Amino acid sequence: MTDTAPPSGQQDPPDEVVELRVHGVSGAGADQVLDRPHTYQVAGDRSGGFYRPRPGYPDSLGPGGVVQEVYRWSDLPSGTAARTLSLVFLLPFMLNNVAIWMRPARRGPGSGVKVLCRLIALNLTMVYVLSAAGVALDLIAWKCMGSSRCLTGRTWLSWLGGHPVGLRLAVLAVVPIAAVGLVWLLGARPGRSYEGFRVPTGGPEGDRLSAVGQWDALPMVGRLRSIHIAAAFAVLDLTLLAARGAGHPSVATVVLAVLAVLVLAACTALLCAPELVERPATARTTDRLTVALRTVACGLTVATLGLVALDRTPWPLAAGLPGYGRIVGWAFLSQMALLAVLALLAFWRSRGDGGRALLHGLGAPVIAAFAVGLAGAFSAELVYRTAYFLNRRAITERPTDLAAPPLAYKWALFTFFLTMIIALLAAAVLTLLSRPGRRRAAAAIVARDFPAAPPTAADRMRHVEKTIARARFTEWLGPLAVGYACLAALGLATSVIGLFGLQPDPLAERLLGVPTGFVNFGLTVGSYLIAALVVALVLGGLFAYRTAEFRRYVGVVWDLGTFWPRAAHPFAPPCYAERAVPELAKRICYLAERHTGVLLTGHSHGSVLLAATVLQLPPQVRRRVALLTYGSPLDRLYARLFPAYLGRDVLHEVGERVGWRWLNLWRDTDPIGGWVFAAHRPGDPPTRAGPSARVDRRLRDPEDVVAPPSDSVPPPVQGHWPCESDERFAAAVRELADRLRAEGRT
Repeated sequence: MTDTAPPSGQQDPPDEVVELRVHGVSGAGADQVLDRPHTYQVAGDRSGGFYRPRPGYPDSLGPGGVVQEVYRWSDLPSGTAARTLSLVFLLPFMLNNVAIWMRPARRGPGSGVKVLCRLIALNLTMVYVLSAAGVALDLIAWKCMGSSRCLTGRTWLSWLGGHPVGLRLAVLAVVPIAAVGLVWLLGARPGRSYEGFRVPTGGPEGDRLSAVGQWDALPMVGRLRSIHIAAAFAVLDLTLLAARGAGHPSVATVVLAVLAVLVLAACTALLCAPELVERPATARTTDRLTVALRTVACGLTVATLGLVALDRTPWPLAAGLPGYGRIVGWAFLSQMALLAVLALLAFWRSRGDGGRALLHGLGAPVIAAFAVGLAGAFSAELVYRTAYFLNRRAITERPTDLAAPPLAYKWALFTFFLTMIIALLAAAVLTLLSRPGRRRAAAAIVARDFPAAPPTAADRMRHVEKTIARARFTEWLGPLAVGYACLAALGLATSVIGLFGLQPDPLAERLLGVPTGFVNFGLTVGSYLIAALVVALVLGGLFAYRTAEFRRYVGVVWDLGTFWPRAAHPFAPPCYAERAVPELAKRICYLAERHTGVLLTGHSHGSVLLAATVLQLPPQVRRRVALLTYGSPLDRLYARLFPAYLGRDVLHEVGERVGWRWLNLWRDTDPIGGWVFAAHRPGDPPTRAGPSARVDRRLRDPEDVVAPPSDSVPPPVQGHWPCESDERFAAAVRELADRLRAEGRT
C-alpha cells in the first residue's frame, strides 16, 4: 500500500546511510521493490517518484540500519492506450533512433554514421507517408472510386465516386497528412512532462554516457521534426504531381515538382550537416531555417492540392496512380543503398575493437536494418490489407486488376516471407549447433557449484544446467541478428527488380523452378505473418500493463529503446532519461548533504540509469556515494552494443568516481545481467589486477539443489529476478554502508 502523504515531523538521523534503490524494467511497485507493505512518497510525482517505508511499522530500516528509499520510474516511458499505439506505429522510428547511438568507438567522431542514420530516418518517414498515400490515393481515390464494381455496396465511398479524379485525390490527401500528424502526436505527447528536468550543459557527444540526461536534445528534435515534416509534404506533393504530370505536364505542374525536389534536397543537405542540426538552443539561425523550410513545404502542398483539384486537363489512363509504384520502388532502393554504405562504414570503424562488440561492431546497420525491415513490412501489409478489403483477389492478381497494390509492395511482402522462413531456419540451426557447447559449459558450472549433490537431485541438476545453457544463448544473438539484417537488406534489393516491372511469380518459376502457387502462398502467408506481428505488438502493449511478469519481457524493448535521446528520428518516443537522470542526480545531492552517505542500488536497467547519474554528480557528492548493481547488463549488453558511449573506459570512470565503492552481483542463470569487469567463478584464478577486480561477485543460483531441512522443495532458480531478499544482497549492502560510514568519519 502506497501513500503520498509523508509522516509529520519525520526526520532522518544525519549519521545514517540512505539506500536508494532503482528498479529495472519490471515495473514493480514501491512496496514490492522495498519489500515493505506500507510506503509513502517523499519526492517526485505519479510518473516518477521517490518512496520510503512508512515509519512506525516493524523493519522500516534496511540491512545494516540503512534508511531505505526507492525511485520508481516505470511510468515515465509508459502510458495507456497511447503507448500501445506507439508500440506499433513508432517501433521502427525508435529502433532507428537507437541505431545512431550504437556507432563504433574507434576512428573519428562518427559524423558519417550519424548522417547515414538520419538519412535512413528521413527515408522511413517518406516510406510511411507513401504507404498512407498508397491506401488513400492509389487504392481508394484512383482505383476503387473509378470503378463502379468497387463502389457497389460501399456508400461511405460512393459519395465521392462520381466526382473528378483531381477532386478525389485532393480530398483524400488529408489521410497521409493526418498520418504525419498522428506519429507526431504519439511521439511528442509524453515529452512535455520531461521539459522541466532538462539540464542543457552537454553536447550530442557529451561525456559519453553522461550525454544521456545531460544533453538538451529539445532544440535538435524540433529542427529534425521540421525537416521531416517538410520532406513528408514534399513526397506527398511529388506523388500527386507525378500523377498529374504523366503524359503532358503543364508548366505549373513542372514548377511545383521542381520546388518539391528542391525541398527534399534541402532536407537532405541539412541532415548531412550535423554541426547545423546539433547547434544549441541559442542558434536561432538554424531554427529559422528549418521552420522556413517547413513553411515552404506546407505552402507547396496547398498549391499542389489546389492544382490537382482545379486543373481540368484530362488525366492519363492507367490501372494505378501514375508514377506511384516507381516512387515507392526508388524509396526502397535508397534504403538498401543507405544501409549498405552504413554497414561498410561501421565495419571499417570497428576494426581492431578486439571482437568484444555483441554485433561485431555492426550494431548501427543491424538495428537500422531491423527498423527498415519493420517499416517496409508494415507498409506492405497496410497497403495489401486495404487492397484485400476492397478486392479479395488483390494479393494474387496483377497490378492492372482492380485494387491491386503496386509491384514494389508485392516484392516486399514476398521477400519478408522468405526472410522470415530463412531466419527461423537459421535460428533453429544455430540453436542446435550451439547447444552442445552451452550444455558442456553449464554442466561444468553446475558440477563445481554442487559437488556433493546426492543422486536424488539429478533431475534438479539437469534443470539448472538447461537454465544456464539458455542464459548463455544471449552471446549467440549477435550473429543471428547480423544474419537477419543481411537478409532484410537483400530483400530490399528486390525493389530493383520491381522497378523493371517484373513479377515475382513468373521470375521465380523461370529461375528457380518454383511453381506460381508457391509465390501466391508466400504472399498470403507473409501478409498474415505481418498482421500477426502487429496484433502481437498491440496485445503485448495491453498485457504489459496488466501482468507484471509479462511486462518484464515486452516492456524491456520499449524501456531500453526510449532510454536514448532522440538524435535520429524526431517521431521516435521521447527519452525518459532526460528526466530520470537529472531527477536522480538532484535527489542524490540532497541526500548526500544531509547524511553520512548514499548507497545506490540498481537492478538490471536501473544500474544503467545509476551509471549515467554517477557521471553527473559533483565531486563533493561522489565522495559520499557507493554503488551496488545486480542483474546488470552494463558490460554484457550495453558496453558491447554502445561502445562509443558505454565502453570499458566509461565503466572504469564510473568506478573511479565512486572511489571503487562498487559491488556487482551476478548469476550464471541470468540471460540479461552479468559481470562488469571479471567473472570470478569459484576456483578461477584472478584475471585482472587493481580495484576493478574486486567489483564483481557471483551468486550461486540456485542456492542449493536439494530442499533445506525447513522446506519441502529446493530453492528456486532466480535468473534475472531481483535479489533484494537474498542474504548475500543484504551482506553487500552492509559492507558498502560500513565503508561509507568509515570513510565519512575520516
